[in-house]
Amino acid sequence: MTVASIAMPRWVSYIPDGERKISYGLHSRCSEKLGSGETVCEPFPRESDCDKDASFCNMWRTVGFLISFAVVTELCTLVSFVVIVGGGVQRRAAGWQVASGVLVFAAVVQCAGMAIVAYLYDHDDRFWDGWHLDTCFHLVTASWSILILTSLGIIASALYLPSEDDYELITDDYVEQDDRLLSRIAAWDNGWKGSNSSEEYSYQRDQDGMSDMSSIGGRKVSDVASFKGRRDSSVGG
Repeated sequence: MTVASIAMPRWVSYIPDGERKISYGLHSRCSEKLGSGETVCEPFPRESDCDKDASFCNMWRTVGFLISFAVVTELCTLVSFVVIVGGGVQRRAAGWQVASGVLVFAAVVQCAGMAIVAYLYDHDDRFWDGWHLDTCFHLVTASWSILILTSLGIIASALYLPSEDDYELITDDYVEQDDRLLSRIAAWDNGWKGSNSSEEYSYQRDQDGMSDMSSIGGRKVSDVASFKGRRDSSVGG
C-alpha cells in the first residue's frame, strides 16, 4: 500500500461534479485535457512551482521523502522478521522488541507524511472547494494502522503467551549442582552404607584388609621355605 501511494497520483484530487479533473501525486500532477477528456500527467513539483510557492514545494517534497523512507523501514522490518523467526528460540525471545520498534517507527514516519498533506490541504490556497483527499491518503492510513496493530500483536504475544519449550542457556558463572552426582561423590569419599552397619566400606577397613593379605602371604612364603628346607634335609640324609 505504501508503494502504491508513491506510484499513484491520487493524494489530493479536484472532483467538482463527481468526475476527477486534477490530481496530485507525490511526484506527478495529472489533469484532464480540455475538449478531449484525455488525462495528461507531468512531473510535480517543478522548478516553476517552487519559484511561485517555495514553502509548499519544500513541504510536498518532504512528504515524498518520508513516504519513501517508510518503504525502506518496512523492508527492514521484513528482514528482521526473517532473521528472528529463523534464528531460534533465543532470537525470538529477544527480537520481538526490535521488530515491534521498527514497525512503530515506520508507522510514525507515515503519520508524519500524512500530517503534512492534511495541513497543506487545510491551509494552502491552491486547494479550494471541490478538492478532496484521495485514494493514496487512505492507503497510507490503512498502512500505518496495520503496522500499529501488528506491533501491538507482537508485544501482546511476547508478554502474555507462554514461552517456548527448549534447552535453557547455562551461564558460565553458575552451574546447577546435580544431586545424584553429589551423592556418588559422597559415597566414594565416605563409603557405601548398606542395611547392616557391618557391611560398611571404609578406607581404614580397606587398609586393614590389605595388611592382613600381606601377612597371610608372608606366612605362606615362610611355610613354603621351611617345607623345602625339610625336604632337602631328608633327601640329603
